[in-house]
This record gives sequence, structure tokens and C-alpha cells, in this order.
Amino acid sequence: MSEGLDRRSSTERKFSPSVGTAGVASEPEPPELDARSPQSFIRALVATALITAGALVSTGALILIATIVPLGIDAARGVDVGPLAKQISWADGRTGVAVAIFAATYLVMAIGKLPGYRLDRAGAALLGASLMVAFGVVTLDDAYRAVDFDTITLLLGMMIVVANLRLSGFFRLANNWVVTRAHHPVVLLLAIVVVAGSFSAFLVNDAICLIMTPLVLDLVSRLKRDPIPYLLAIPLASNVGSVATITGNPQNMIIGGLSHIPYGTFAAALWPVAAVGLALTVLLLALIYRREFLSRERLPVVVASPARPHPVLVAKAVLVTLAMMIFFFAGQPVAKVAIVGGSLLLFTRKVKAEKVYREIDWPLLLMFAGLFIVVAALEANVLTPEMIAAVGKLNLETTPVLSAITAVLSNLVSNVPAVLVLKPFIAHVSDPQRSWLVIAMASTLAGNFTLIGSIANLIVAQRAHAAGVTIGFWTYFKIGAPLTILSILFGVWWL
Repeated sequence: MSEGLDRRSSTERKFSPSVGTAGVASEPEPPELDARSPQSFIRALVATALITAGALVSTGALILIATIVPLGIDAARGVDVGPLAKQISWADGRTGVAVAIFAATYLVMAIGKLPGYRLDRAGAALLGASLMVAFGVVTLDDAYRAVDFDTITLLLGMMIVVANLRLSGFFRLANNWVVTRAHHPVVLLLAIVVVAGSFSAFLVNDAICLIMTPLVLDLVSRLKRDPIPYLLAIPLASNVGSVATITGNPQNMIIGGLSHIPYGTFAAALWPVAAVGLALTVLLLALIYRREFLSRERLPVVVASPARPHPVLVAKAVLVTLAMMIFFFAGQPVAKVAIVGGSLLLFTRKVKAEKVYREIDWPLLLMFAGLFIVVAALEANVLTPEMIAAVGKLNLETTPVLSAITAVLSNLVSNVPAVLVLKPFIAHVSDPQRSWLVIAMASTLAGNFTLIGSIANLIVAQRAHAAGVTIGFWTYFKIGAPLTILSILFGVWWL
């Protein structure tokens, strides 16, 4: 794939790091049904019924939990959480509507899209937010105030920066530098892990996976190596590396905006977790693929593929990125730095602005805005201060408990929704900064557990499948599951 100023290939345009991806990406998608066919209508009708039933069941389950479970906890542990049951006024119809809309929205988040419809995660978040306003659960003014524009601005700015780095040819140059220095399979594996992890620590990890996958595919095909372990290294290292800083992934950006933890403080607390996780990634891949890596065989010498970089653009993009990193660590507001840096990179005579805009994941920004409103509406109508205080007595401040809850939620509904739903319960703990760091660690590392655990995994699987390489669910799971458990255990111990 050319890394110059040409437009993205048809494959890359077909699959970008969008929030609408669902399912095991390595499997071919079934042919789409005609929207007017009876099969399509029946499928949509069944999906609507299932989502509605799921929302009603979730609402009923919350009522049951809120009224019965506290009694059992009181008897078993002597913890007074009675206010948890008393503070939900189910006589207020808005409360039931809020829970039903929230549950339906998160069900679509969990499965990726609504079968029989064109509704993806971004659309579900927007629809859920709109219904909250339409049913009077939250006013339009309150909905506007619920959106954290610092997070949206930070993510938009970082997307523009990554787009300029890619269009300038920087990533192709970095790939060629690695190619000319890796002479053994394990050294190549180490290089891929370090590059993916380090870039993802400062740039958005989904974009790094989108960029690196075709480069690694091209490299291993010319080296005539088994592509699977090298491709697995990309999302595993990208997810692990992104835990190190606020700008590493979308959920960390949300946490940075909500917690107001300084960039340097965040990085100082979590970079050891990222470093140990990257070492575990190399170790596990080398052990499971012993025949590929634990041998004396050397790699053949290959010629670096043509980079066709634009030196002025590369220098400009790199200098702006480095300046942004300096300002981040100096304590400047990350959203301001990111959007100013991204805007400066748009000031050029070489790249048309629309080429940069095509690199931006607009559905992800839309999903964030919708989820902010959905969660805020639930918080205002269901999660009263007394209820939040009661839930806080269930040992959420304990690092292992909070890590486990965060990891499970992240695999059920994805990491960004999990972070938002945990937000109301963290504001009232005695040490919210440490709790936010625990959530950042667990929600990010949990994305490595299964192939569908994060968008980064799906990006690599889909790009690989388009090139004829299949990464199956179990192929990923035998590496991802132990890596997730070991890295989270270290994170719990460290924090």
C-alpha cells in the first residue's frame, strides 16, 4: 500500500477503525438481504422484539436487584446497603423509561449492530440519546451539557495528527527502518511489538493498527514467514501500549477528561504496566509459536519497499507531534494542545484537507456524544446520591474488585461504554484518582481477552482476512486470554 499522498486503497476505505464493527472479523460476512424481502422484514421484526424484550428484562432485573439483593448482602456481610433499594422511585415513569432506553442502547453496543437494520453502535448511541430527550428523561439543554467536549476535541485533534503522519509517509519510513535491522524472527517480533506499543502509547491505538497491518503483511509475505504470530503482535501490543498515557486510546481520553489527572501523573502510574505487558506479549507469542521464533534460522535479506515520503511533511508532522508531547507532559490541557496541533497540520499546500477528513473516524465521535447523554440521563433519574453512596460500600475501592468489574463490563459492552457507566460510582470514593487509574488499566487490557474485545483486534483481523489470512477466534484467544489475565494481575499488584 502506498504511504504517499495517494488516497487510501479500496480495502482501507472499506474498513476503518469504526465503532460499527461487530462479530468475528475473520469470518466472511453473509450477503445482505434486500430490505424489501420477506426474510429481511422478519429478521428486523425478530431483532426489534429481542432488543425490546432484553430492555424490559434488564429493567425488571434492576428492580429485582435493587429491592432484594441488598437484603441478602445485609444478612451475609452485615453491610448496610438498604438505601440502594429505597432510593429508586419506580412509581416515576421516567425512571423506567430511562433504564429501558439505557438497556436497549447497551444491548446494541454489546452485539455491535441491530440485526435486520443498518443501525450500528454510533447510530444506537445517537438514537438512545434522542429517545432520552424525546421522552422527557433529560432536557435538550441538559443533553448538551452532558457531552464532554474536551474528550471529543482531544480525540479529533489526535485523529488529525495521525492522519498527517500516515499521509506524509512517516509510518512507511519507520517500517523500512525495522526491516533493515531485524535479522532473526524473534528480533522482528520484538520490533513489531515495540513499534506498535510505543506508537500506541501516544497516538490512538486503533489508527496504529489500521496503519501497521498492511505494512506487516507486506513484510512477512516477502520474508516468506507465517503471518499469524506477527499479525497477532499488532493488536496485542497496541492495546497494551495504549494503557500508558491519556492519548493512547479513546477510553483513556474519557478518563483523562473526567478525572483531570495530569498527563505526566497518568503516564508515571501506568507506563510500568505497559512495559511489563509488552514483555509478556513477546514472551507468550515466542512460547506458543516456538517453531517460528525459538530457532537459529535467520531471516533473508529483503529490500525495503519504496516509501515515497514527503520530507517536508514528515518533518512537520513529527515536529508538531513531539511539541504536543512536550506540552502534554508540561501540564497543558491535552484537548487544547491536540486540537491546536491538529489544526496547524491542516495548514499546508501539499495535502488537501478532505484527504485528512477521510481519515477521521466520525462515527466514533458521534458514538461518544450519544453515550455521554444516555449515561447522564440514567445518572440523573436512577443513580441518586444516596444510591451511589450505598453502592460505594460494596468494596469498589478495592483494586482487585474494581479491576474485575471493569474487565467484565469491558468485554460485555466494550471499554468506552464500560468506563462511562462506572463514572457515577467513582466520584464518591475516597481516592478517585487511583480508582480512575485502575479503570484505565483494566478496561484497556481487557480488550486483549478475545478477538472481539476491542476495535483494534477487529481492524487487524479484517485487514488480514482481506489479504487471505484468517485469524480465528481460538487462534487469538489462546494468546489474548492469558496475556489479559497476567497483565491485569500485574496492574492490580502495581496499583
